[in-house]
Amino acid sequence: MSIKQEKTGTATIAVNMDRLRREILALAEIGRDEADGGLYRMAFTPADMEGRRWLCERIEEAGLKVVRDGAANLGARYGGLPGEPVVMVGSHIDTVPNAGYLDGTLGVLVGLEAIRRIREEGCETRRPIELISFSDEEGRFGGLFGSQALAGEVNPESIRTARDLRGVSLIEAMADCGYDAMEALNARRDRAAIHSYLELHIEQGPVLDRLGLPIGAVENITGLFKWSVRLEGIPNHAGTTPMDMRRDPFMGLAEFAGEIPRILEENGSDLSRATIGKVDLFPGAANTVPGEVVFSMDVRDASREVMDQLSDVFRKALSAIGRRRGLKFEFDLISDVHPAPCDPKIVEIIERKSIDLGLKCLRMPSGAAHDAQIMSHIAPIGMVFVPSKDGRSHSPAEWTPWEDIEAGANVILHSLLELASK
Repeated sequence: MSIKQEKTGTATIAVNMDRLRREILALAEIGRDEADGGLYRMAFTPADMEGRRWLCERIEEAGLKVVRDGAANLGARYGGLPGEPVVMVGSHIDTVPNAGYLDGTLGVLVGLEAIRRIREEGCETRRPIELISFSDEEGRFGGLFGSQALAGEVNPESIRTARDLRGVSLIEAMADCGYDAMEALNARRDRAAIHSYLELHIEQGPVLDRLGLPIGAVENITGLFKWSVRLEGIPNHAGTTPMDMRRDPFMGLAEFAGEIPRILEENGSDLSRATIGKVDLFPGAANTVPGEVVFSMDVRDASREVMDQLSDVFRKALSAIGRRRGLKFEFDLISDVHPAPCDPKIVEIIERKSIDLGLKCLRMPSGAAHDAQIMSHIAPIGMVFVPSKDGRSHSPAEWTPWEDIEAGANVILHSLLELASK
């Protein structure tokens, strides 16, 4: 795909794709497992720390100063007049287990490349442009920690109680990496100090790929809630306990899982999603009827009203199954992120810059959560999507053609210039 370059002042400006490509591939080697090819750069692990050090080196090589805050967010700032609010651009570099190498990473490295090209061309902007790489976007500890801290949405209790699915606390994990988790309380930014936030991301769905379109301008971002659900029964011998006398929590889970499609059809929308992604059985022996099952529940929709309704119906369904099967039911709310609209003016800028660059652009929703939706609580936001091959993400099969990455990077570059200049 050829990119039509646009003039900004007296300079024709576009990203250096060779450099951007090298950096994407270099960061893709940090945290890679040779056996399955996936990345394991989860938040506050040694691989995450190595990735952070690598990013800091790239920032300094670009002639910029690394900026950090108490939530372990890091980035850099360039240009602008004193006292002007910043235009922020970025995403995250932490990953889920067995991840691909573009989710989050692409937004950070494209943001860095855009700032680098603006600096190299000597473009002067009214507002400073700030790169940010948020910590723990993938929710190892339940939420979108870095952006929530920056938006002032963490408190001492939420920090103290945050744990991952293995029971490791946020405080412990950050301390092992040399951070004081309570310092995240000092990461909060003043709303008046942020003009806008822009993020490039792979779509993580199949729409752009199927339509053969290079750019998506996101209009709204889905909300989600996550539960950790516990069904408790009675462990017993697999051979001597009659089927009709069992209080088997796994059978309760199986019944509930079968109910999910009906509940979504009757109470959800076309954008509703519900996923059981992790299940643990206890005591976990082949010849023992389990006495307890703990599983994750991830529910999403673009409407807060629909999310609340699904929460109520799922809770009632689990309670009813528990009563019928003699099981105790309880759950913990791990995270609750509201849906977020993108700023119409920024959506229009993204669409217009795409057209100026000779690129077709589709206005669309985001079915995945992003730091942008947390940032929407304190600033106008915009998101640019590039295609995900076959809609694959959160796996080593994650892939976006280089020409589409270049297209999205140039849209970000020119959108940033307009947001920072007017």
